[in-house]
Amino acid sequence: MSIPEASPPSLYAAREPIFPRRVKGHFRTAKWWIMAITLGIYYITPWIRWDRGPNLPDQAVLVDLANRRFFFFMIEIWPHEFYFVAGLLIMAGLGLFLFTSAAGRVWCGYACPQTVWTDLFILVERWIEGDRNARIRLHRSKWTAEKIRKSAVKWTAWFLIGLATGGAWIFYFTDAPTLLRDLVTLSASPVAWITMLTLTMTTFVFGGFMREQVCIYMCPWPRIQAAMMDEETITIAYRDWRGEPRGKPGADKGDCIDCMACVNVCPMGIDIRDGQQLACITCGLCIDACNDMMDKIGKPRGLIDYLALTDEARERRGEPAVPAWKHVLRPRTILYTLLWAGVGAALVAALFLRSPIDVNVTPVRNPTFVTLSDGTIRNTYEIRLRNMEGEARWFSFSVEDPALALSVEGGTGGRIEVPANETAHVRLYVTAAPGTVAARAQRSDIRLWIEGEPVPGVKDTTDLVSKDTVFNGKGDQP
Repeated sequence: MSIPEASPPSLYAAREPIFPRRVKGHFRTAKWWIMAITLGIYYITPWIRWDRGPNLPDQAVLVDLANRRFFFFMIEIWPHEFYFVAGLLIMAGLGLFLFTSAAGRVWCGYACPQTVWTDLFILVERWIEGDRNARIRLHRSKWTAEKIRKSAVKWTAWFLIGLATGGAWIFYFTDAPTLLRDLVTLSASPVAWITMLTLTMTTFVFGGFMREQVCIYMCPWPRIQAAMMDEETITIAYRDWRGEPRGKPGADKGDCIDCMACVNVCPMGIDIRDGQQLACITCGLCIDACNDMMDKIGKPRGLIDYLALTDEARERRGEPAVPAWKHVLRPRTILYTLLWAGVGAALVAALFLRSPIDVNVTPVRNPTFVTLSDGTIRNTYEIRLRNMEGEARWFSFSVEDPALALSVEGGTGGRIEVPANETAHVRLYVTAAPGTVAARAQRSDIRLWIEGEPVPGVKDTTDLVSKDTVFNGKGDQP
């Protein structure tokens, strides 16, 4: 008789909801403050006004996709200056490396959007359903009228938070008061509605139902952080040499009474006493819970604490721990700091040294030159000229070589007017009289000067830039 083969175990286990218990302490207070500040910045920033003149938007922070510009208070970034955005992303990555190397996943535990909105959703859940034990009982109970009522109220509150989140995001991409009026009157564009509802539902699902699964399964950072951390990194750890063996207080027991307070407050549902784990976001709530319990049983605080693994080993041997600043100031963190500061300094320098006139000069190659009826040699250049001011502005062209003359197609002599915040495509003609060096030479280096004239009431100074190019002649010079 054959024995049936056993079914292989499932590679995926259904999620067990986590119901963190309320806790008080320094780290919980810090998380409340960070949550309030970050959410305040996110929701309020689109409504801050900044006067840039009559023809420019007055929203302080605006990603103007229609006109391909980014406004940040007094800074205006144009499409050709996208390297500023790339530089900011590099700084953000280096900053994440720096903080992780010095103090573990502090970004994940305190400032990550997933953490902030999950904290807010848990707070709402606690207000409606009660603390941990009440929420567990409600979750395990059958669908009664009370459970339906509380669940409906909770989901409605989550949806409204998600709606405010999605609404705030789209306000960054257009004038916020105008878009709000369009939303209220149901006249907003379909793109606005689709974007807002998409972000509403992702916030609702990620913060309300997936929570820790986003960190464990969707976020790549838990896998990358191992390369950023080493034994000198300050992170959350359990002093097992002091806490073990666990149990009720006694002569043969450690300080850990196995009360499970650290597990019950953990938003990731892990036991920090099991050692370093991928799911730990180092939020510090287990420290608050353990310290509170140590105070109650008359034991020293710090059974669970922020410390480096090397410090734990030293304490185990009875040696004093190394000061925290020595863990922070080490070659790896110093290198990240220098790289981060270097990129920041380069961006600031580029911001203040960038040319006030954006111009591109391209010689027309077909034909390279034209011989006019009187023997004059003419070269043609395609000019792309961007007016980066909020008013129409006149630009004049000149050439450094006095033997050359120029004119602008559609302009007045060597001048042309470019509308505010627009790019003009200009055809420029440079001529050399017969017998001149430029006309007879096959190729001559020349320098064009572009002058942005003052704009009354907007810009009182003259901007001047130069572009080097070549002038093609007949090539009969001996």
